[in-house]
Amino acid sequence: MTIDRRDFLRVATAGAGAALTGAATPAALAGRAAAVRSGQAPDVVVVGAGNFGAWTALHLQRMGARVTLIDQYGPANSRSASGGETRGVRTSYGDRPHGLQWGHWAARAIERWKEWDAQYFRDGLLPRLFYTTGDIIMRQEMTPFLEQTLENWEEMGWPYEILTADEIRYRWPFIHTPDVEVALYEPEAGVVRARRAIESVVQVFQAEGGTLRIGRVSMGDTGGRRVRDVRLENGDRVTGGIFVFALGPWFPKFFPALMGRRLSMRTLGHVYYFSTPPGDESYRYPNCPSYNVPGVTGWPALPRDSRGFRIRTGGHRGEDPDTSVRWIPAEAHEQPRSVLRKYFPALAERPINETRACHYCGTVSRNFIIDLHPDFDNGWLAGGGSAESFKQGPVLGEYIAGRVLGTETDEELAEGFRLLEEEFEEEEEGRRGDQAP
Repeated sequence: MTIDRRDFLRVATAGAGAALTGAATPAALAGRAAAVRSGQAPDVVVVGAGNFGAWTALHLQRMGARVTLIDQYGPANSRSASGGETRGVRTSYGDRPHGLQWGHWAARAIERWKEWDAQYFRDGLLPRLFYTTGDIIMRQEMTPFLEQTLENWEEMGWPYEILTADEIRYRWPFIHTPDVEVALYEPEAGVVRARRAIESVVQVFQAEGGTLRIGRVSMGDTGGRRVRDVRLENGDRVTGGIFVFALGPWFPKFFPALMGRRLSMRTLGHVYYFSTPPGDESYRYPNCPSYNVPGVTGWPALPRDSRGFRIRTGGHRGEDPDTSVRWIPAEAHEQPRSVLRKYFPALAERPINETRACHYCGTVSRNFIIDLHPDFDNGWLAGGGSAESFKQGPVLGEYIAGRVLGTETDEELAEGFRLLEEEFEEEEEGRRGDQAP
């Protein structure tokens, strides 16, 4: 038996405003009862426990829904787009037509990351996730990307500094600036421990009454314009009133006709963690900012586990997220070393501690996809991270939950996340993936 949708929304949204803006109390980790029950069936089923799915499930749970979260490999697994060690959080989106909106969300997300740590890390319940490193964008000249970023920051009232090469070398003597004439510095930007973040979000989700299931999912029964259930490989059926498909690079496999050419996920980005010199704290938090030079981003080694100094360069092709090769061959290691020789020469010949590779999930609009499935009135699509969704996870999940439950009604904002009719051409798909930030 399922609850009538109108009754569900009336009950679920009664206290949504307070639930959306506050994290659960530490006592919540002992578990609490969800506000809405519908017999033995969950009200909402979220398929995919990555950045989109995990945060959405948590916010849905806090808004009163009874939520089942399903992932084929488990939260923060190494094949997920959000399962890497770290992700940067910045607001500099002057290269996007929707950059101002993303900037506002990223700024709000920074505050949410800090609030999360203030609640769970300081109480000793979960590991620390967010580190304020500051972020420096270094260029040879002022570009349209930098100019628009400055305009966005001015409108946002967001703190920033414009630095010269001399000022960069004065503050961070270990950074070399052979071709740098101008830089933008964002002091509030930072770095998040990515896989630990997803693990933590799902842990809190479960402690607050949510259900997690591990297993590969396929579409189950549908009737008219409604999804009735999804099916696990062991034969179990998971029923619900609403379904959210947060599938990351698996979208084209799950919905091949709909998403096969609407999502670019052929390029895997290359990430390296270089060892830092023993006894030299220059390249470790908090002594080094995250950085952005043309085609490359990175940040300092974080304390405690100290994976190393992170640098992201180009990538390789990979068709299937279940089978794509995730290690980076030795012949590709010269590219990051050449970048380090230029800007961080003391690290250029240091050993590589580890490498990572994950699928970029780009869209034609270069914005996220948050929309109803065109064939189903109770099936939502949430994905198309465009290399930037993790930064905005706490706010993104809140927004998706509001859309799903009907409390978020900004039509202009929703239009930007619409599933477009346009599709990628083969060569265009590869080009956009290669240029993902």
